[in-house]
Amino acid sequence: MNSYTDEELQAARDAAQAAVDTATSWDYSASDAKIADKLQEGLDAAGVTVDTPEFERLVREITALKDDEDAGTPTVEAALPKTQA
Repeated sequence: MNSYTDEELQAARDAAQAAVDTATSWDYSASDAKIADKLQEGLDAAGVTVDTPEFERLVREITALKDDEDAGTPTVEAALPKTQA
């Protein structure tokens, strides 16, 4: 298992949050699958990963903005740098 510094973990959360912010700004008429794809694309481009429950929560909260635009952008709780294979 990799051990990351607090700074590396914060940088991963910040990068993941940027991906969430981008996916949140995506057209509200987009399907849930399209929003999930855009979020995954952003996480991949940022070189970070979130676990499956976190990813699913983020997608749910982003898609919920279709019904309540005042809910605010979801906040990433945990992310990790992608490990090099």
